[in-house]
Amino acid sequence: MPSYKLTYFNMRGRAEIIRYIFAYLDIKYDDHRIEHVDWPEIKPTLPFSKIPILEVDGVYLHQSLAIARYLTKNTDLAGKTELEQCQVDAVVDTLDDFMARFPWAEKKQDVKEQMFNELLTCDAPHLLQYLDTYLGEKEWFIGNSVTWADFYWEICSTTLLVFRPDLLDVHPRLVTLRKKVQAIPAIADWIQRRPLTRL
Repeated sequence: MPSYKLTYFNMRGRAEIIRYIFAYLDIKYDDHRIEHVDWPEIKPTLPFSKIPILEVDGVYLHQSLAIARYLTKNTDLAGKTELEQCQVDAVVDTLDDFMARFPWAEKKQDVKEQMFNELLTCDAPHLLQYLDTYLGEKEWFIGNSVTWADFYWEICSTTLLVFRPDLLDVHPRLVTLRKKVQAIPAIADWIQRRPLTRL
């Protein structure tokens, strides 16, 4: 078994999908969390100066979704067929496209709040309707078992609900999917013992 060390801030953020996958697959790893105050010193030492970083036997991997695909490869979490794997990637990329539009690093609070409000008020309802329609009456987004696309939905929606608690009030099927992910024993255990952070 390779040796894994995950480096990210002390928050869920872009590393949480990796942590969910490790938890579900019962893979041991070092969850190395750094403080924002230490970031300027650490940043120039990393490939592409980005985190999360996953060290695999000393080899540095970057980009959270690339890492997630690496870890889920050859597991049912990736989808059971090549067609399902493409569908999983498409749902993940759809969610990530939306999350990437938020000005997470904006320093001016009034500008940040305005942009967040616009995205949550004008754009989020369309995305949620598309996701709701895509899910339909199915138990999971793709196929007949959980995939990491379902994990990513739970993670992204948890963050969005911090800013708009009523966001999913008109989408009970998407709420049910969140609860199904949270009820998976390995995920429930991780959620219960992970450090409590806002994002």
